[in-house]
Amino acid sequence: MTATPLRTAVVIGCGATGTSVALALTGAGVEVALIDQDPRAAADAAALGAGTPWRPALPPADLVVVATPPSAVVDVLYTAQARGLGRVYTDTAGTKDIICADAELRGCDLKGYVPGHPSAGPDAPGRATADAGRFAGRPWVLCPYETTPAWALETVDALIALCGAARRDMTPDAHDRAVAAVSHLPYLVAAVLAAGLADADGGQLSLTGDELAALAGIAAADPVLGSDLLTHNAGPVADAIDRAVRDLGAVARVLHEGADTAPVELGLLLERGGRGAAAVTGARQALRTPGDAGHGGRV
Repeated sequence: MTATPLRTAVVIGCGATGTSVALALTGAGVEVALIDQDPRAAADAAALGAGTPWRPALPPADLVVVATPPSAVVDVLYTAQARGLGRVYTDTAGTKDIICADAELRGCDLKGYVPGHPSAGPDAPGRATADAGRFAGRPWVLCPYETTPAWALETVDALIALCGAARRDMTPDAHDRAVAAVSHLPYLVAAVLAAGLADADGGQLSLTGDELAALAGIAAADPVLGSDLLTHNAGPVADAIDRAVRDLGAVARVLHEGADTAPVELGLLLERGGRGAAAVTGARQALRTPGDAGHGGRV
């Protein structure tokens, strides 16, 4: 057993994220019960060693993790709290603003709910990418309410620690705008590029390099979950698309016009891209630096 406030947990939703959370917890000695609207999904996750299917006779768990698509989080949370499945609740959805507001409007118990999002990349369909180490060294964003008590945060802190992640506190709006720029837009760009090659002939595809293959891998994420995620963060994603379209439109105009200044104009954009790439690399290296993990500042 663990020497933390977290000894028992219920994970609702046995996709890649939920199963990964459950695998990390069971590996740390936490007793995990699994729930999914498809009983076969819970059985499959249990077969991987992620826990055991939930039984009505079980007492309330220390923590309930709602690992469903964003559009289902509030309904599942409300029902789980009404059934008394646990003492503290959190979720793993990749959007936060609408969920946080809807949970309050729905009448969920906000004192026992800590909105969260482990940042570990898009989910492949099913449990194909489930891994106990999936969150190790990655940010785990929390968006606590102003009234969230310390005992609830301590339990979710224990979850984050057992998963090997690093807590970051953000407001829901700041979180959604950040993930729109660094996750949702890249996913959409990868999907658009990959879609353009869906009917390409073998000769064209034989020229594919590692860069395009990596992008295609991003586009292979679960399309049902992906569309739910994007529509739940529609405003920030649309804003991010608009900014990217303006830059691409400017490039297209430069190339169409073929002016003598084209190399300079294109070079400026590519140089800015290089600076952005360096910034991303630096941020990722900082995440891996020992001792860098912590609560971070509220953004």
